[in-house]
Amino acid sequence: MRIGPEPTTDSFIAVMNGDTEGVIPGNALVVDPKKPFRKLNAFGNAFLNRFMCAQLPNPVLESISVIDTPGILSGEKQRISRGYDFAAVLEWFAERVDRIILLFDAHKLDISDEFSQVIKAMKNHEDKMRVVLNKADQIETQQLMRVYGALMWSLGKIINTPEVIRVHIGSFWSRPLLIPDNRKLFEAEERDLFRDIQSLPRNAALRKLNDLIKRARLAKVHAYIISALRKEMPAVFGKDSKKKELINSLGDVYARIEREHQIPPGDFPSIKKMQDQLQAHDFAKFQPLKIKLLETVNDMLENDIAQLMILVRQEETQQPVPVVKGGAFEGTINGPFGHGYGEGAGEGIDDLEWIVIRDKPSYDEIFYTLSPVNGKVTGANAKKEMLKSKLPNTVLGKIWKLADIDKDGMLDDEEFALANHLIKVKLEGHELPSETPRHLIPPSKRKLAD
Repeated sequence: MRIGPEPTTDSFIAVMNGDTEGVIPGNALVVDPKKPFRKLNAFGNAFLNRFMCAQLPNPVLESISVIDTPGILSGEKQRISRGYDFAAVLEWFAERVDRIILLFDAHKLDISDEFSQVIKAMKNHEDKMRVVLNKADQIETQQLMRVYGALMWSLGKIINTPEVIRVHIGSFWSRPLLIPDNRKLFEAEERDLFRDIQSLPRNAALRKLNDLIKRARLAKVHAYIISALRKEMPAVFGKDSKKKELINSLGDVYARIEREHQIPPGDFPSIKKMQDQLQAHDFAKFQPLKIKLLETVNDMLENDIAQLMILVRQEETQQPVPVVKGGAFEGTINGPFGHGYGEGAGEGIDDLEWIVIRDKPSYDEIFYTLSPVNGKVTGANAKKEMLKSKLPNTVLGKIWKLADIDKDGMLDDEEFALANHLIKVKLEGHELPSETPRHLIPPSKRKLAD
């Protein structure tokens, strides 16, 4: 997947677990009975040509799937139609996902008309929404405070909820932080967001039950509206004029149903949306209210759902709690860097000589300034030196885990040299291995590692 600072993707990409790595195009995806996307067929070819599924074997994707949406347009571009109802597609996904993450850049905060329309389309799903203020290491602390305030003000005008939406501030990459002053804040915010995502599978059944209740309540209200409109229609003459009158006075119909059946106003669908939908229908063909069906729905809400709630709770207590595992969700708790999230370092694999030995003299000079005791430096002393790389604590925690071969919480001169070599590998833009490769383990410790 090509990503970058410039607009690089105009597609919806479902990133999912699969036995083999590959891409499934949208038209093939919506006819696959094993995938939950069949209903997206209704949005037509213009959308399906911009929809795909990227599959790959990955432990993280065994627990969650990710839907990457196209970048939001601003300026002149947003006036050019995408060819499909972008907001309606997002609303379809919003109804079915467990978490919605809105991404903002700290140096590019404007909420365009299209972005505002998108957020409004996800009304009634505010409980699922989280905001990430990314690239926050690119601005000074004083500017960051102003940017955060401006973001909260802008969001407050669009998201009409009494509670403030949760915003995570950070720099979500593993390169050196440009301005590392707020390192601790970024690390804490990252941990909070990862914990939030990690807990999603635990509450999946409860959320599905919640959505079922929500849909049942909406179906009840819909039945009341449809039957009320049918009841008002004349038997023979003036059907068209009466239909127009009822559509225009739909707010009064809502108010009447609300009084008669004690239904909260928040349960009614959008008046404008309902008016648009009703234009194409013949009210005389609407079904009358079926009391027995309503009683069945009420019985389900009052009794069946309560039984399901008990079963869900029992299942939670009897089975191990499911969480997202693997990749960046694997913590490296041991070591001076605390919790870390996390392949690549192949240089020197065919050399007879330990690759790190080339730069070890320069690393030794630093090592002996850190007050080693019995040939080893403590985690606290090593941490001060390693932080000079400006790499995030998450990355340094992984480097510590890879370098501390004997797992004693301290580094000798060889382990310290290895840690510095891995820092150099990371700074040069390479990925870190998940385990310390044999060719990087100091020769004196290879038997211990084996």
